[in-house]
Amino acid sequence: MDDLNKQHELYENARNRAKQKKRLYFHFVVFLVGSVFLIALNKIFNVGENIVSDWFVWAITLWFFFFVLHFINVFVTNRFMGKEWERAQTEKLVRKQELKIAELEKEIKSNYALKYEDLALNQEEISKKNLTE
Repeated sequence: MDDLNKQHELYENARNRAKQKKRLYFHFVVFLVGSVFLIALNKIFNVGENIVSDWFVWAITLWFFFFVLHFINVFVTNRFMGKEWERAQTEKLVRKQELKIAELEKEIKSNYALKYEDLALNQEEISKKNLTE
């Protein structure tokens, strides 16, 4: 059953990764078509010419910046900080917490043992005093 879950998880990760790439490629095509459209609006139809000439350059530059961010998210960030990275970080944090818990349990046991020894010594002293009286 565990192998089936792992296979399903691998399949889901691959499917999600394919969707991310598909969205990026779609974004690129829309960017190209949109850039041509913006250039045509400005140069052929003179839209916004009286406000800023060649405004399409700024719009395309901003859009290209967002496309680069999308590209980085899909091919750089996701590769280094994907599911495997997340799993490794989770396991690392779990191990760290387990070590802390083990140290705390050890400290509690040693403190309890010391208190128990002190209590036993105090009871011995009390019983010795009672015997001598």
